[in-house]
Amino acid sequence: MLKQKIKLMTDSVSDISKDRAEALGIHMLYFPVMIEGKSLREELDFTKEEFYGMIDRAKEYPMTAQLTPFEILEAYEQIAAEGYTDLIYVTIGSGGSGTYNNAIMTRNQYYEEHPDSRMKIHLVDGRNYTATYGYAVTEAAKMLARGASVPEIVDYIEDWVRHAGLYFVPMTLKYVKRSGRVSAAAAFAGELLGLKPFCRICNCESSVIQKIRGEQNMIPKMIEVVKADIQPHSPYIVMQASDPKIAQEFGAALTKALGYPPECYWNIGASICCNAGPHVFGFVIKRKEETV
Repeated sequence: MLKQKIKLMTDSVSDISKDRAEALGIHMLYFPVMIEGKSLREELDFTKEEFYGMIDRAKEYPMTAQLTPFEILEAYEQIAAEGYTDLIYVTIGSGGSGTYNNAIMTRNQYYEEHPDSRMKIHLVDGRNYTATYGYAVTEAAKMLARGASVPEIVDYIEDWVRHAGLYFVPMTLKYVKRSGRVSAAAAFAGELLGLKPFCRICNCESSVIQKIRGEQNMIPKMIEVVKADIQPHSPYIVMQASDPKIAQEFGAALTKALGYPPECYWNIGASICCNAGPHVFGFVIKRKEETV
């Protein structure tokens, strides 16, 4: 019997850093980002910290694009050539990108073109953005290092992404206004009244769950939602961007409120910053309820 050799693969919208992916043995596919008419690759052509400045200076608002079937097929072939018997590929959520459907189509193409291949391709819809599935992939890599099987890894990831929710507050509305998520009039009114939208993304569907008046109320209001929504004693992640100081303050307050610290601080990348701007912070939790 052929001994199992398992590979994990995901994409840069997970916001797993290049260094961390390499350390954990995760194969990364890097999304293109259009900036000032140029197609650049997140983590390869710029760091997240560099992007925070680029988005501020850009005359044309940056946009992300999806991976092509050719890039995905090339990755399948490369991993098969390295002798892997199983590939677990966790994609950006299908509700926000055509990448998952491209992965399915390309898997069929791979099997047609390589009928004798022994590699099985297991596809998992990440159902969301950034650490909502990126964290699960990094934990799965640790499970793999401990000898976990393909079903164990896939079950863990699917359970996490079914429940994971991303919550964040943009510190300024000018980026949200530029991205078209809210009207200029609504953004102006919000700034005039000192309101901050407290946003949630579940299964790639975004909503404003509260409008918080005054910066002094942001962290207490966010903690109320964490305590109401989180599965008791489950891990959580603090999200940070251009201002890690407020994220650290939030993490300390959450540690006190929940009685245990965040698993990690996760840097937000282009997929969220293109819509919320670089001046943003938030959290990812495993919710009591499945995302719908």
